[in-house]
Amino acid sequence: MQKVAILADSIACLTPEMVKQYQLRIVPLNIHFDGTIYRDGVDINSAEAYRLLEKAPDNFASSPASAGEYMDAYREASTRAEGILCLTLSSKLSTLYDMARLAKEDARNELPRTPIEVVDSKTAAVGEGLIVSAAARAAAEGKSLDEVTKVAKSVRDKVNVIGVMETIRHVYRTGRIPKVTAKVGSMLSIKPIFTVTEGVVRIAGLARSKEQAVKRALKMMRREVGASPVHVAVAHAAALKEGEMLKEQISTEFDCVELWLTDFSPIMGYATGTGVLAIAFYTEATM
Repeated sequence: MQKVAILADSIACLTPEMVKQYQLRIVPLNIHFDGTIYRDGVDINSAEAYRLLEKAPDNFASSPASAGEYMDAYREASTRAEGILCLTLSSKLSTLYDMARLAKEDARNELPRTPIEVVDSKTAAVGEGLIVSAAARAAAEGKSLDEVTKVAKSVRDKVNVIGVMETIRHVYRTGRIPKVTAKVGSMLSIKPIFTVTEGVVRIAGLARSKEQAVKRALKMMRREVGASPVHVAVAHAAALKEGEMLKEQISTEFDCVELWLTDFSPIMGYATGTGVLAIAFYTEATM
């Protein structure tokens, strides 16, 4: 038996290798397209989802996992671990945290000997992924549920997410800017720079080219990191070559303790479009 099993949702952008290495249980969100429901990462991979999104974005939608699906995940995890840590997408972006907590209440009766902690990551995508990664390492070291939860919360309080979009055309889907503004910005080839702060995605700046936007994002990262050792995750939305180039650039410029490349969640990609590059990071010195 493991001491602690780690659960996360499919928005966390974890690689298949990490899921296998740490025996993570991923609770998939649902993608709806033309009357069919696909479980994110189970019935459909990121590349396939982005193809559907590009084909007919108006037919693309998503829904969160239910409390019942979280309960199923708790049952499975309880067969191989003494305790469970469940990390979720920011509660300001989804009801996943509420669903996980509802399932935890049900588990009090069904799984009375299995303590469960549910933690709101207060971030998204690779930001959540870095928190999961840190918690998974702590669990693999044999730490207790309380200790693993403490690690997760410590990283949560320090992780930063900065991203660059290929276009502003789709941002109106978030309800944050009018559709006409997004259309005009798209015509001008504006490249938005976004952050995830306090659990919310915010536009942090605009650039006239992707290259300029990436330079600004790295400058923002440099300002936060300095010369400290840093944990980094890079995500791309159907832009593998650009993602690999960004990962290589970060590897050269920063003292990376951890650095991995993954797919940007297509569910978040609905509001960003393809071409997104996202960086999540936190410094080891502040741990």
